[in-house]
Amino acid sequence: MRLRTARATRPTAAERMRSIITVAHSMTVVADGHRHEVHSLDGAGPMGRIHLHELTDDFGSGDGTPRIPIRVELTDIAPTPVRDRLRARVTLTGLVAAPYSAETTESTCMHLGQAVIEDAEGRTYVPLAHLEAAETDPLAGCEAAMLHHLVADHPDLVTLLLRLADPAAKRDLVRALPLAIDRYGITLRLEHTGTQQDVRLPFPSPVTDVDHVGPRIHALLTAARRASHSHLAS
Repeated sequence: MRLRTARATRPTAAERMRSIITVAHSMTVVADGHRHEVHSLDGAGPMGRIHLHELTDDFGSGDGTPRIPIRVELTDIAPTPVRDRLRARVTLTGLVAAPYSAETTESTCMHLGQAVIEDAEGRTYVPLAHLEAAETDPLAGCEAAMLHHLVADHPDLVTLLLRLADPAAKRDLVRALPLAIDRYGITLRLEHTGTQQDVRLPFPSPVTDVDHVGPRIHALLTAARRASHSHLAS
């Protein structure tokens, strides 16, 4: 008998971290007491500049290799003009064998000590093995364009999707905007006077390819229309 597992409705911490790292356009590197702001990552992303390795006890011991602490910081900012646009912060800490240079085009080997993601859910430590096994979200690279298009060209659809939210969450609502979209669903930010609340709208099934996101969104819109009709009928 096959055991049925619950369907995932949101990315894991490792998946979120992997996606943030992969599509980041900039990062901050702190090493040797200096703070380097690294921009224009040439399409390779941070991992084209920083290559992660497992930190072992024998790294640098006995062979004269320096053990220089390094910290890499990345931020995930909402592409839409919501309040509190910082969605997540990723911090990688570890050791390198030579002083870091932001000018080099070669990859720096970083022996990872900790990988941490901080978001609305709290702080989560992600082992390197989990980060390496996680897949980059197929929508990560085009998320900003999709959300901008939704806000600028289809605000009526945002209003329609809002029908799927709990009525209590919509009480005294000032504004609603899409906060995020990933392979598992859409997140709306409901802004009230002085407060806000995020509402997750899961897709019927996860997106495996960016070309498949359209039908998933249409399924949510259909559900929203049905919810409206059911409410009127009752």
